[in-house]
Amino acid sequence: MKRKYLLMPVLIFLIYACGGQSNQQANNTAGSDTKATAVKQEHKGKQLIAKSDCSACHSDKNKIVGPSYTDVANKYDNTPENHQYLTEKIVKGGSGVWGDVPMTPHPQLSEADLKEMVNYIFTLKH
Repeated sequence: MKRKYLLMPVLIFLIYACGGQSNQQANNTAGSDTKATAVKQEHKGKQLIAKSDCSACHSDKNKIVGPSYTDVANKYDNTPENHQYLTEKIVKGGSGVWGDVPMTPHPQLSEADLKEMVNYIFTLKH
């Protein structure tokens, strides 16, 4: 009989300890999923850029043929007018601003995709 009373607190402690750890792991997993979703949403423009031919001439930090996205973001103020200007440059292409090599026009891109891409570029501003 005394054994029952001695084992009861030990069993309660073990059940409580194991149950608490399981909840903690569940909470951590849920937090990780939320963070991963936020990262995916935050970089939609980057994903669109990666799917296009932009990386043949541009990168986030280094000049390749054209300027880096960071250089572009740092050159222009983050204003609606500059968003429109960069959107038009992507659609129409052109040369002269960053050198003599012309940028290929991309008229096939949707307005929504262009907006996401330009928004992403401005996230790289220092």
